[in-house]
Amino acid sequence: MSGRPDPRADAARRPGPTTRARVGQMRSGTLHERRDDLATEEPLEIRIRSGAEHRTVAITMRTPGHDFELAAGFLHGEGVAAPDDVVSIAYCTDEDVPAQARYNTVTVRLRGPLPALPSLDRHFMTSSACGVCGTASLDALRDRCRPLPADRGLRVSPEVLYELPGRLRRAQGVFGKTGGLHAAGLFTPGGEPLVVREDVGRHNAVDKLVGWAATTGRLPLDGHLLMVSGRTSYEIMQKALAAGLPVVCAVSAPSSLAVELAGEFGMTLVGFLREERFNVYAGAHRLTP
Repeated sequence: MSGRPDPRADAARRPGPTTRARVGQMRSGTLHERRDDLATEEPLEIRIRSGAEHRTVAITMRTPGHDFELAAGFLHGEGVAAPDDVVSIAYCTDEDVPAQARYNTVTVRLRGPLPALPSLDRHFMTSSACGVCGTASLDALRDRCRPLPADRGLRVSPEVLYELPGRLRRAQGVFGKTGGLHAAGLFTPGGEPLVVREDVGRHNAVDKLVGWAATTGRLPLDGHLLMVSGRTSYEIMQKALAAGLPVVCAVSAPSSLAVELAGEFGMTLVGFLREERFNVYAGAHRLTP
């Protein structure tokens, strides 16, 4: 025997987006036991490698699935690696690592030497709840991103925006089973969904979506709309700006820094988008009468 892992057994232990559990459900004063689907939450270590050199950039809690897109989107959003810098993305292949752990580590191989990452030293741990801890300030963002042009580009009608929450919700297959996932959806100016990604973290869902665009040669996304579930944070706006997205919509409220970023960089930010109403916090010029 070679001692190499059995790929069929390896695949069987690969974590999925949902996890089965037994729960107690109270109905009419009686407790009943039933099986339920939970949204899976596991760590993902993102490494970069060039030649023999490698470095861990981040460890994020995520819902397994579209992990390569998550890594590519995270690196693009943080200014670490553009799509052209990426040679390959793969799971860990170390034979002494347990099978499930191998699927919780992604290595992104880059061209040329590893980039200097002093700004990411404080970014090492991220969570599904709050995004990257100590995210770079607006001053750092100004060094690598420019304001979006206001005199040309995307225009969208309120009627199109009214449809986005329902279309996003209908595309959330895992949410329908668990009720416990956020989503990010990429839409055309006419409101047609192109791709939807789900995750326990809003920012992870956005990274997966941007990673999809990065790995399929679709960046920048300057002719598209981003719709997210929940609130809009600075991290989400930063990732949208890096991807060239001019319009960001959410079903809940934005943070103060998200509004500041949108205003400074010429982005359109819509919040409380539900039941044919919404608030415009920045960039109302992109809305048609």
